[in-house]
Amino acid sequence: MKSLTIHGIDPNLDRELKGRARKESLSLNKTIKRLLEDSLGLTRKNVSADHSADFKEFFGKWKKEEADEFLKTVEFSRNIDGEDWK
Repeated sequence: MKSLTIHGIDPNLDRELKGRARKESLSLNKTIKRLLEDSLGLTRKNVSADHSADFKEFFGKWKKEEADEFLKTVEFSRNIDGEDWK
């Protein structure tokens, strides 16, 4: 594996990179590598499409009643009308 050194990182970019790393529960190094891979269209091998970290800040925020109300409200979207796909 090669190593790179990047000089002159803008403070705003530094803050955003560190914030992204924190949000995704990744090291700064891994975060930067993923951003580079994604921006260049390179696929990561053996990586599932697990996006649970994207929603980590929302885990455990709703009371049971709130969750039940939400699920009831969106229940209609679970029904698929076959006619819509013809």
